[in-house]
Amino acid sequence: MPQPFILTAALPADLQGFAEGLRRAHFPADKNHLHAHVTLFHAFAPSLLDELRDFVPRIAGEFAAPEGAVKGVMDLGKGTAIALEAPQLLHVRAMIAEHFHGSLTAQDLHEPRPHITIQNKVTKEDARALQSSLASALTPWIAKGRFAFPALELHLYQGGPWLKIKTCAFRGRQQL
Repeated sequence: MPQPFILTAALPADLQGFAEGLRRAHFPADKNHLHAHVTLFHAFAPSLLDELRDFVPRIAGEFAAPEGAVKGVMDLGKGTAIALEAPQLLHVRAMIAEHFHGSLTAQDLHEPRPHITIQNKVTKEDARALQSSLASALTPWIAKGRFAFPALELHLYQGGPWLKIKTCAFRGRQQL
């Protein structure tokens, strides 16, 4: 699909900064075009832009910021991620998926495992080395407990870097 739209969950500033530092240190520099994020949907068709611009802010405006927690290290095969627990965020995602059901790609029909990719496109050996050393760095984040995802972000894929189209802050009172 040429230039699809991607929907992500924004991270709180402290976790964003931590994950950004890890990406700079461990993601191959020539492939690190993105900021740390949690992908909810990988590819909405360009024809859905108007509907996305209407529906995503409505959902974000209806609900309070969903909570998440750092759970540990995730093995991506040839990469490494920070595994997250985020049932409330997955509930928001399920509502969006239901709304756009007939338009979702095969990849987006499956419920994701929430994570923040900090390394990708490396050898399995490099990934395993980072995974074994990363556990201790995540201990304070695991101990910290819950955090809130402040917003949903809509991006346009441009072959490498993404163009941010819209940020939709969670501002509702309804808890998930």
